Amino acid sequence: MHIPDGYLGPVTCGFFYAVMLPIWAIASKIVKRTLNVRQVPMLAIGAAFSFVIMMFNIPIPAGTTGHAVGAVLVAILLGPWAACIAVTVALVIQALLFGDGGITAIGANCFNMAFVMPFAGYYIYKAISYKAPVDSKRRMFAAGAAGYLALNIAAGLTGFEFGLQPLLHHAANGQALYCPYGLTVAVPVMLGEHLLIFGWVEAIVTGLVIKYLQKKSPELLTR
Repeated sequence: MHIPDGYLGPVTCGFFYAVMLPIWAIASKIVKRTLNVRQVPMLAIGAAFSFVIMMFNIPIPAGTTGHAVGAVLVAILLGPWAACIAVTVALVIQALLFGDGGITAIGANCFNMAFVMPFAGYYIYKAISYKAPVDSKRRMFAAGAAGYLALNIAAGLTGFEFGLQPLLHHAANGQALYCPYGLTVAVPVMLGEHLLIFGWVEAIVTGLVIKYLQKKSPELLTR
């Protein structure tokens, strides 16, 4: 799901940076105000977990990769704003040190995976697990479903962003200047891989970790 350099036009890249700058500012203020001292190490662990799970990626024909993210799990444990910070840190390190995702596309990648995904997953989890006891199986199911759905929402957005590029940026003869794949190719390819494979990885990992925490550290699930 990482968008590389050269696949989004400068207008698109600038737009997502402009969108993410105030989101990062708000997230940092909220996290500073709401996270206590004991939760700060968990934030670091969440960033490390997201970093590691995203490194297991498989190339996708549209020019990006497919992988799990771990954003929903961090959002469930620490809240979506903290997850935004954690996944952003992971994405920036991957882009700067490993070339996984472009530097020009950090804004877009963070919008998809560090903003939309944790917020979508968090509220899906809250809706499905509404008033469920901490040790309820519904919580585990809610976590898995939230991980699956949120990952595919983010993947669909990535495909949509790819697919818009030939419409927004093309030469006089119609040749695409950046991503060459239109919506009819980019969206199905991105969604197909994540619906069939990576969404299930996200669901299983998220659900099993919540099941483990229900037994070993249920206090982490009380937020």
